[in-house]
Amino acid sequence: QVQLVESGGGLVQAGGSRRLSCAASRLTFSLSTMAWYRQAPGKQRELVAAITNSGSTNYADSVKGRFTISRDNARNTVSLQMNSLKPEDTAVYYCYAKSALTHVDFWGQGTQVTVSS
Repeated sequence: QVQLVESGGGLVQAGGSRRLSCAASRLTFSLSTMAWYRQAPGKQRELVAAITNSGSTNYADSVKGRFTISRDNARNTVSLQMNSLKPEDTAVYYCYAKSALTHVDFWGQGTQVTVSS
């Protein structure tokens, strides 16, 4: 069973930074598309950033220039560096993977990020 375990969430002041990490296991990581989604209270889950197996990235307009997604295929990890955080970035952040072999979607359990004003 594929497992995605997030870490790095917590409370941060507006304007601050936070780095989220996701460790994947039992996944052909290097071939998989990885992403971060978030869900704020009362809102739908939305894509924050994604990175393909070739390293191509895309970002939600709301985080462009502030967030950076990266992957380490040797360690089976994907990270999200979040800078210049805003209160509207407050959400549960989920790690996502699409298996390159089965095309099945996998989700982590989520990690809470709270940005105080």
